[in-house]
Amino acid sequence: MSIEHDLQSPHGLGRPFDGRSASAQCDAPKRVLACPNCDLLAGVAGEPGSTSLCPRCGAVLYRRKRNCIDRPLAFSFCGLVLFAIALTNPFLAMKSGGFVQETTLLTGIIELWKQHLYGLGGLVLLTCVGIPLLQLVGLIYILVPLRMRLRAPGAVPIFRIIHHLQAWAMMEVFLIGILVALVKLAKMASIIPGVAVMALGLLTFVITAAMTTLDPPLIWERLDPRR
Repeated sequence: MSIEHDLQSPHGLGRPFDGRSASAQCDAPKRVLACPNCDLLAGVAGEPGSTSLCPRCGAVLYRRKRNCIDRPLAFSFCGLVLFAIALTNPFLAMKSGGFVQETTLLTGIIELWKQHLYGLGGLVLLTCVGIPLLQLVGLIYILVPLRMRLRAPGAVPIFRIIHHLQAWAMMEVFLIGILVALVKLAKMASIIPGVAVMALGLLTFVITAAMTTLDPPLIWERLDPRR
C-alpha cells in the first residue's frame, strides 16, 4: 500500500479555496509517495497530464489528469440526459403476425416483480439503474461546488460511497444480456430497437468516461486536505 502525505494546509468545510483561478483547478500541492517497486519516498508534482516517475527505479508514481473536474462533470451531465432518454422512450418493439409489443427499460424489472422474484428484480434495479444513477448524481453534487472552489456538505462520505459502488455498477453486463436476447429473439419475431437502446449503449461509455477522467487522489485533496 502506498504511503501518502499531503503538505497542503487544511481548509474549512464549505469555505472557498484559496485564490486560485478555475483554470488552475487541477493544480495540486507537492506530495510524497512511496514507490510501489523500491519503496523510495519521493515528492511528486507537475502540470496536468504529466507523469511522475521514481528517481531510483523509474516506476510510475502518479499520473496527473487534464481537466480533472470539468471533464467528468461534463460526462456526468451527459449521462443524466441519456438516462432520462433511456427511461422515458421505448426500448424494444417485437413485431410478430401484425402484433406489435413495446417494452421499456423497466419492463423486465416489473415482470420479475409480477412473478414474485423480488430479490432478482431488486438486484437488477439496483445494479443497472440505481447505482449508475447514484454515481452520476453524486459526481455532479461533488464536482459542481468544487468547480466553484467550494465543498458540498457531506461530499466526503458521498465520494467514498461512489468509490465503493463502482464494483457494483453492471450496466454493461445488462447491455450484453440484451444483445444476446436480441440475437435469440430475432428468429421468433421482428425486433425493432428503440431510442432507449442507443441511449443505454452511449450511457455505458459515458459513465466509464466519467469515472476514468476523474482523478480521485486530487479530488480527495480538495475534499479532505488531511488525507
